Amino acid sequence: MSESTTKFVIVGYDGSEGANRALEWAADDAARRGVPLRIVHVLAPWPYDIPRYAPDVFEDGAGRMLSQAEETARKRHPELEVSTQVISGQPAKVLREQAGAEATVVLGSRGLGGFAGALLGSVSTHVATHAHGPVVVVRPREGTARNEIVVGVDDSPESEPALAYAFEQANLRGATVRAIHAWQLPLNAYAPEITYDLDEIRKAQQQVITDRLAALRERYPNVAVSEETPSAHPANALIDASSSADLVVVGSRGMGALGSILLGSVSRAVLHHAHCPVAVVRS
Repeated sequence: MSESTTKFVIVGYDGSEGANRALEWAADDAARRGVPLRIVHVLAPWPYDIPRYAPDVFEDGAGRMLSQAEETARKRHPELEVSTQVISGQPAKVLREQAGAEATVVLGSRGLGGFAGALLGSVSTHVATHAHGPVVVVRPREGTARNEIVVGVDDSPESEPALAYAFEQANLRGATVRAIHAWQLPLNAYAPEITYDLDEIRKAQQQVITDRLAALRERYPNVAVSEETPSAHPANALIDASSSADLVVVGSRGMGALGSILLGSVSRAVLHHAHCPVAVVRS
């Protein structure tokens, strides 16, 4: 299994409360990894190409905002290599393109343009859904954290990058991996003429998670791991577990009709309803 491909951490920044939380998360992650932090602000074009102000007015304001963000990151981690960048374009498209093979992109759950009451901003949703690299959406954490990384496990190849990322995060933080493989009986299981051996089903589900984690346990022998196989909907199990976690890690699943990488229903539900930051990881 190869080492982490994260060579730098990028955070999308617009000065909002959510962006400030994302900045702190990104700075901490970059410092733990020993890689540079890049703080990016995207200057979106004015609707209908109306030049309301001269472009340099926006750029000067963005530059001052990024200077303050850079100062915040350097105060948090004086040894951290930090750079800033102003990019013109559509925020969702620009930030999606930033999430390449060697970068992790970190975003707040909602920026300055979010609607009141929205669970997740449109930019964060788009980037997490379509980006090809790891994307972390930093939600306000609720409850008491327990130095724990929660990760969803299934028997698909798509879960492997998420598992590797979860173990890597736990190793960097000295945290525990809480691996959850939730399962449900088929709908016809409740037909009286069909019988199921629940003990055998539970054993089979336990074997799934044990097999999936074997190589990572060997690679990270110092990471403590707990395995759970609840009979529950996977999204509900992960969302419930997020209330005591530092991070929930999920994979992605499936390809759209036009070739876009899309989120599975479980990952999307966790992204919108988790009580802590969520990492969406794909190979």
